[in-house]
Amino acid sequence: MSGRDYDHRRQMGGELIIPALAVCFTLYYFTTIWNSPWTAQVSAFSIGGILLLLCAAFFIKTALLLRSSEASLGLGGLVGIEDVRNGRLALVLATIGYVWLIEDLGFTLTTFLFIAISITALGHGKNVGRATATAAVMSLAGWAVFIWAFDTRFPRGWFETTMQGLMANG
Repeated sequence: MSGRDYDHRRQMGGELIIPALAVCFTLYYFTTIWNSPWTAQVSAFSIGGILLLLCAAFFIKTALLLRSSEASLGLGGLVGIEDVRNGRLALVLATIGYVWLIEDLGFTLTTFLFIAISITALGHGKNVGRATATAAVMSLAGWAVFIWAFDTRFPRGWFETTMQGLMANG
């Protein structure tokens, strides 16, 4: 096969990264919920099962494209200057920051920062006020549902500690 034939094929290697990681995470997640209440297990297995099914469909589609020589496992175009322009790089950095800071800052504040940075980056710096308001509403809703109402084991930080004190003395 000549280089010219190779150039026209869809390069699927980069497109397989997220589904492969999703399968790994889902299988890991399944191992962490064995001792959870049955309602949590049903929800987790339902959502995880759908995710695994969608990933399997994507893997099958990719295998068919590879078999028919319409695609390759190349990684061309995986990362480029366009990723900086369209905010993908900022989104990756925000995700790494989220994972890095969640234990120290807590769920609510870290979620607020992640959402605000992500929306601002993907919106090319426009409507920062709207991004901040959306992030505030979403992170407060997350706190209200997951930490206050369901008392999940999400990391607690300054915000969660303050709110717990205010509500206990309120």
